[in-house]
Amino acid sequence: MYNGLLHAHSGLRWIVLILLLAAIFNAFSKKKSGVWTAKDKKLSVFAMVFTHIQFLIGLVLYFKSPKVNFMEGFMKDDVLRFFAVEHISMMIIAIALITIGHSKSKKAVTDAKKFGAIATFYLIGLILILASIPWPFRNLGGSWF
Repeated sequence: MYNGLLHAHSGLRWIVLILLLAAIFNAFSKKKSGVWTAKDKKLSVFAMVFTHIQFLIGLVLYFKSPKVNFMEGFMKDDVLRFFAVEHISMMIIAIALITIGHSKSKKAVTDAKKFGAIATFYLIGLILILASIPWPFRNLGGSWF
């Protein structure tokens, strides 16, 4: 089960990144003169929902992973510290920002403010997510898939 969830978490990362990029690009392109449509709402909802699904899978992995080990001295080991503290902390902040952005877009009165909330909060969330992924070039034991 652990390996299956790990592969799902690694593969779903790409879907989340693509949906976030699409929602951000859509929001920036329609911010000035666009009209908020059902398609725009669906795109932002799908990006948020897939991000939350990714987070739930990540939580299960967090409590089952051998990489998350709060043994004495784990803060001195870069890989253990990354997975035990940095990865989950940054992801929680990113997902909270994405959720706040979606909520603000629902409450916004004008279409420009809806697009602005999505563009701003989703972009900050995406930057945090990109910084928190254990990419292979960071030597943290991550892979591309």
